[in-house]
Amino acid sequence: MAELVYRPVIGFARTLFKVWDLKIDCQGSENIPRSGGAVLVSNHISYLDFVFNGLAALPQKRLVRFMAKESVFRHRVSGPLMRGMKHIPVDRTQGEAAYEHALRSLRSGEIVGVFPEATISQSFTLKSFKSGAARMAQEAGVPLIPMAVWGTQRLWTKGHPRNFKRSHTPVTIRVGEAVEASKDKYAGAITRQLRERVQELLEAAQRAYPVRPKSQDDTWWMPAHLGGTAPTPEQVRETEAR
Repeated sequence: MAELVYRPVIGFARTLFKVWDLKIDCQGSENIPRSGGAVLVSNHISYLDFVFNGLAALPQKRLVRFMAKESVFRHRVSGPLMRGMKHIPVDRTQGEAAYEHALRSLRSGEIVGVFPEATISQSFTLKSFKSGAARMAQEAGVPLIPMAVWGTQRLWTKGHPRNFKRSHTPVTIRVGEAVEASKDKYAGAITRQLRERVQELLEAAQRAYPVRPKSQDDTWWMPAHLGGTAPTPEQVRETEAR
């Protein structure tokens, strides 16, 4: 029954991408397994990242079940869709239930999508990774698939208005080779390796991105270390601590 909801949503999303005239460059989808469970791990810079993460899995004919905050499932519009597509609600006060739900999905051969930074990075750089993705992969005996997206922050991100007009915005997606979650390694060590892989893919996506800011007013979507005016990670932490 889930695919009666999921596939029409995919079709609708693809139609919107055409209407917005997005220029999507996706490479590495062949690294996503055609069968069996896997944990898909991505950076997080936009409210729409899960859409593009899922898009990367379609050439392999796979659908991704994303872990998302529980409040999204209570929304009158997104809630029925999220439940219908068998995404996984995460109540941070009862995280164990979401973890067990994800394990069941992995063991049944599903791909589970995880954002190990937990929240959108307003600096557009990688934050520290939580170890849950590595622990799930170890326990379920499945690989971790690293990936990175770039350009999605220009469409809709925290602290900035949505840009859904026909803007020809490029979106770059890079999927890397699997990281094995060996049970004889510490989850922390696997998580560090995973973060390094995602960082490499993010830098590759940034190098491949075909446009640069048009003016000083358009530098907000570029991280400070690349010459943009997005807040630094330190500035973000200072703001959150107030």
